[in-house]
Amino acid sequence: MSPALIAALPFLGALLPAIAARAGRSAAALAAGAVTLAALAGLLSHAPTVLAGGAVTAHLDWVPSLGLAASFRLDGLSLMFAGLILGIGALIILYARFYLAEDEDVGRFLSTLLMFQGAMTGVVLTDNILMLLVFWELTSLSSFLLIGWWQDRPEGRQGARMALAVTGGGGLAMIAGMMILGQIAGSYEISEIVARGAEIKASPLYLPALVLILIGAFTKSAQFPFHFWLPHAMAAPTPVSAYLHSATMVKAGLYLMARLWPALAGTPEWTAIVATAGLVTMLVGAKIAFFKDDLKALLAFSTVSHLGLITFLLGLGTKAAATAAMLHILAHASFKAALFMVAGIVDHAAHTRDIRRLGGLARAMPVTFALAAVAALSMAGIPPLNGFLSKEAMLTEAAASGLLVAALATIGAMFSVAYSLRFLAHTFLGQPRKALAHPPHDPGPGLWAAPAVLVGIVIASGLLPMATFGPFVDAAASAVTGGPVHAHLALWHGLEPPALWLSLAAVGGGLMVLGGWPRLRALWDAAPRPEAKAMFDATLSGLVSLARMVTDALHGGGLPRALAITTAALLAGGAWAFLTGSHSPGTRAMLPLEAAPMVIWAVLMAATLAVAALHRNRLLALLLTGIVGLLLAAAFAWASAPDLALTQIAVEVVAILLMLLALNFLPRQTPVESSRLRRARDLGLAALAGVGTGALAFALMTREAAFAPISAFHWAQSKPGAGGTNAVNTIIVDFRGYDTYGEIIVLGIAALVIFALAETLLASRSATARLAALDTGGNAGDPHPVMTAIGLRFLLPMALMVGVYLFLRGHNLPGGGFVAGLVFAIALLLQYLASGYVWSSRRRRFDSHALIGAGVLVATATGAGAWVFGLPFLTSGYTYVKLPGIEKFELATAALFDLGVFFCVLGAVLLAIATLSRLAQHTPDRERRGG
Repeated sequence: MSPALIAALPFLGALLPAIAARAGRSAAALAAGAVTLAALAGLLSHAPTVLAGGAVTAHLDWVPSLGLAASFRLDGLSLMFAGLILGIGALIILYARFYLAEDEDVGRFLSTLLMFQGAMTGVVLTDNILMLLVFWELTSLSSFLLIGWWQDRPEGRQGARMALAVTGGGGLAMIAGMMILGQIAGSYEISEIVARGAEIKASPLYLPALVLILIGAFTKSAQFPFHFWLPHAMAAPTPVSAYLHSATMVKAGLYLMARLWPALAGTPEWTAIVATAGLVTMLVGAKIAFFKDDLKALLAFSTVSHLGLITFLLGLGTKAAATAAMLHILAHASFKAALFMVAGIVDHAAHTRDIRRLGGLARAMPVTFALAAVAALSMAGIPPLNGFLSKEAMLTEAAASGLLVAALATIGAMFSVAYSLRFLAHTFLGQPRKALAHPPHDPGPGLWAAPAVLVGIVIASGLLPMATFGPFVDAAASAVTGGPVHAHLALWHGLEPPALWLSLAAVGGGLMVLGGWPRLRALWDAAPRPEAKAMFDATLSGLVSLARMVTDALHGGGLPRALAITTAALLAGGAWAFLTGSHSPGTRAMLPLEAAPMVIWAVLMAATLAVAALHRNRLLALLLTGIVGLLLAAAFAWASAPDLALTQIAVEVVAILLMLLALNFLPRQTPVESSRLRRARDLGLAALAGVGTGALAFALMTREAAFAPISAFHWAQSKPGAGGTNAVNTIIVDFRGYDTYGEIIVLGIAALVIFALAETLLASRSATARLAALDTGGNAGDPHPVMTAIGLRFLLPMALMVGVYLFLRGHNLPGGGFVAGLVFAIALLLQYLASGYVWSSRRRRFDSHALIGAGVLVATATGAGAWVFGLPFLTSGYTYVKLPGIEKFELATAALFDLGVFFCVLGAVLLAIATLSRLAQHTPDRERRGG
């Protein structure tokens, strides 16, 4: 199975649980479990190759020039993380089936879980940093849905918002860092980036890239000072906590640091930032965990501490430390997921997670106690469990880093022992502290089976580390460090290694700290300490207030202010570029002035100034605008651009006619709304913008282009590549067909939005009342003169024939689907104006909505047809046909695409006409206007 398919399976199967839930929660769980196990089976099928030192890749280019590619790579590090994601994911699905209440939507929950699983699998399998960023943000979005699953609980909603704000904000910083990293390396492929570590570290942009990437990693993996979001995410259901905060989401930052370790590690900056942050996080998280009374809160801060431990090891920058980090990732995932599930079982049985109300549960829940004991002792680092192995490896590396580092690491390990034993002793041992409303008891195997499997792994990997974790640790560490690693995992290394004595000191110190619990708790309660949640809320509130203030100042809702600010910003940027840049005289001679263009220019200037001066008379301003448009068409024709001239004329006619209809709903005069000072400001800005734009155009036209213009390619390939001699049309329907495809979709959407707005207005009594009371002014005695109506009916077939002619000739001569659609629309629009909406609509035999839909479908089918021949979307083809009695002529698929453009343009204009006409039917003069 391809790595790409392994990453895609959870997404492809995400709908199955929601569908299967109709047959019951067990069916939903089976569907989700089948998808996860299928992906896991595909992953394990590559295990022999990967564990032997190989890698499995899959690559699909998307936009190679931008570095966009769907690249996937399965090596030792990816195998270990993907195995955790899918393996523990399968156990979580089993656990969730029996944990969630009967009235909860298990199908939707498991579908969301599979989406998160797919995002995490994509993060660890992709080999392209741009794809990684997409999957990274998908983990933030899907985890938001999971953490806030219980939407009726304020703490759930707040925890989800906090997690999204922190991890999403860090993701934005990481995007910038990744872009810089890709630019330094000259590639966005991760496998190529890590191979260019020396080049990256020597770059002056190394430190900015490092800091930005680490912000993303630290926020995702809850490193100090971003650690506060994770405990608040414990408001999620326990299956979410067990999955996200043991093996998946919080490990994403660790994966990123491990994956980029060859490219970024080994510098003083890396060690100072990463190792320090990890060590501080380990200490802060361990200390807070010891004093937490909620079982999940204790486990959350312990997770923060252990994530700090792994970050600390990666920050040391040595192969041995990186190997120890890989070992602890496996150990922590196994015992922590089990402990979260145990906490959920206790909550299920006792209906509380408050340690102060618990105690003595070992007698009532022996199975749960046994599972908790093994997992908690492993978290404490007690032999012969896997937590002991990784703790020893950590202390060994800490001891090699100096006395201070060793002492701090030992203190962190000491608190780890203390909170682990407190979790076990205060919950399961001793006497019950308070009577519980519901007598606790062990659940059925449905709830304890999943943690039992993990506890079995904890024991097996502790007793037989080389046979269980050894191959995966070696493969992962080799992928991280870029060289072969052969770790020696054993419970006993003799009496000489300092880790043994540091470990004994940590266990002894942990017992002493637990023994002094009452006094330490009193000191903790009395000591002042910052509250992360309050600080976050205050910061967020301040940012929202600042954003609102800036928004109100810059975007007050008035278009003039927005345009003034935008224009001023552009002018400032242009002025800065002009004043700070170098200047050289133009190299291209100016053409001699001719009378015709000078006359066009003079009239154009006069009409433009007249629009500004007389704009309060809306009808006059509209007519002057039409003159400006027609003069531009004349300028295009003079500049040998007949296609543009033809299109400009057609667009101008349609726009003027539609706006004439729209003016019927507006007052004849524009009211005075701007003060003299504002009008003076706007005049100054407009003048400066006009002068600046003109100067820029002059500078560009009198100098050679910095790059060879693409027009030469279009001229050369118009006939051989697209089969047409009209380069403008071949650009529209072939070379830049994807642009046109998007534009006709946007055009159709705009027309549908106009229709929807009109429908909303007509459904409102207040709006229809305002239309009925609208003063449209005086009208001609005969709204539909007979001579005009009859004359335009005779002209209709001729106009339609002109449109057909323009459509058919468009591939080789000026014309095409866009212009033909406008000509058809003008011909029909004139019928509406001459004979009225009612008369015209009764004789219409097609629906405007259907025309738009047909246009998009025809264009899509034409583009997709290229796939049949193994060509990219919208690749055109053409051939020549000879029929008896007819000269040889060309058939091109571009004509079908142009037909889609024609339908969309015609449908959009007719829908706009119909919408305005329907509104006009509700005005006081409707009887005279209706025909």
